[in-house]
Amino acid sequence: MSSSTHRTTPILAARGLSRTYGRTHNKTHGKTHGNAHDDGRTRALRGASVELHAGEILAVTGASGSGKSTLLHCLAGIVRPDEGSVVYAEQRLDQLSEERLSELRRTEFGVVFQFGQLIAELTALDNVALPLLLAGASRKASHERAGEWLERFGVRGQEALRPGEMSGGQAQRVSLARALVTGPKIVFADEPTGALDSLASEQVMTALTHTARETGTAVLLITHDAQVAAYADREVSLRDGVVVGSVDAASLEVAR
Repeated sequence: MSSSTHRTTPILAARGLSRTYGRTHNKTHGKTHGNAHDDGRTRALRGASVELHAGEILAVTGASGSGKSTLLHCLAGIVRPDEGSVVYAEQRLDQLSEERLSELRRTEFGVVFQFGQLIAELTALDNVALPLLLAGASRKASHERAGEWLERFGVRGQEALRPGEMSGGQAQRVSLARALVTGPKIVFADEPTGALDSLASEQVMTALTHTARETGTAVLLITHDAQVAAYADREVSLRDGVVVGSVDAASLEVAR
């Protein structure tokens, strides 16, 4: 874990994010119980604010239902907050068109989910090459670069395998290669080890953090696992949709 403190201007900053899911409601709101309303709505975020700096690995931790995944989805432009702002490279993500957000996710953002979400019909090589092909690269160039990234994540030799033929750890490393192959500024990883055993989790996190530090890619990591959070430079805690604490690497090392 790096002990450096990030004091630069953040590459990504969210302020006062609120997000509610559930039925459409009128102006007479129901009572709130924790994150839930008695009218069927759930407040996933309640004024959450967070910053991510260039090259930083940030872990967002919290119990199930604390709003971690919703926060990631807002930060990555997958869903729009009901209130608050998300600023990336002087752009308000919450105000951009869907077309522009899709472009950012193809070129400057990489996203990894708990179960990888690889395309079942494609081989490992084709899954990793896909973002490059969508960006207009030739098939030959895409496959060459995809092969390089599979090697960086320790799955060279598995190019012809489809997702159903891989172990969970292999599939997740292929997913990470796909997320990083375009050279994104930020990788958003939502519980990337949540479906893996301890050995596979360690291999995936070692590969992710090593590659991120080597390339200078910022990582926003969602996890409920303290061992996974220990790979980060800084840890932010979320409870009931609110950020309740932030601890840097040096403090975490002392605490652990």
